[in-house]
Amino acid sequence: MSADQPTVLVVEDELAQREVLAYNLEAEGFRVAKAENGDEALLLVDEDSPDIIVLDWMMPNLSGIEVCRRLKSRADTRSIPIIMLSARTEEVDKVRGLETGADDYVVKPYSVVELMARVRTQLRRVRPATVGIRLEFGDIILDSETHKVSRDSKPLKLGPTEFRLLSTFMEKPGRVWSREQLLDRVWGRDIYVDTRTVDVHIGRLRKALTQHGGEDPVRTVRGAGYALG
Repeated sequence: MSADQPTVLVVEDELAQREVLAYNLEAEGFRVAKAENGDEALLLVDEDSPDIIVLDWMMPNLSGIEVCRRLKSRADTRSIPIIMLSARTEEVDKVRGLETGADDYVVKPYSVVELMARVRTQLRRVRPATVGIRLEFGDIILDSETHKVSRDSKPLKLGPTEFRLLSTFMEKPGRVWSREQLLDRVWGRDIYVDTRTVDVHIGRLRKALTQHGGEDPVRTVRGAGYALG
């Protein structure tokens, strides 16, 4: 799988439900991480922050609602969209789930087609480049559908790695990305790449962005990483 494919964390204590969800998400082109309980989910989020979480409410020990509450109370995880799954059909339960911080609420039994559509809807907010949305930052335009980049209306030549780096930066301008976070997002966890490789490709990206003139928009944050703007 491509390293820039969005990751969905499926948290579901019932094995059959978990596998059905994972199968359908992978068929839609997502990378899937799986957790069978709330504690495991929190560990996986800390290890490799997913793009979206599909979270079952009713789980033993640590409930989905508590997992949601904890993640939404943390500055580093509150922006991760959470789709809550629940057999609870009362409006008061839906309200409680949304007030806890869930971004969407799906009642069981659910339509897999509808759930996939809801996942894509949340993805447009957090990973717009992966669904073909055109991104703009100043005079830089990135069209993820045609895989073209321009600056001040002039086309730029970027390699595939530099394109993924720029997509990551443009999805969240101003955010500081550590080298390790960029490795996970751009190269993927399954491939070993030295952190110094990030610096090399950042250098290539900077050269590409300034090939027709203009200031370098990539900012180095000493001791932290890189940011756009």
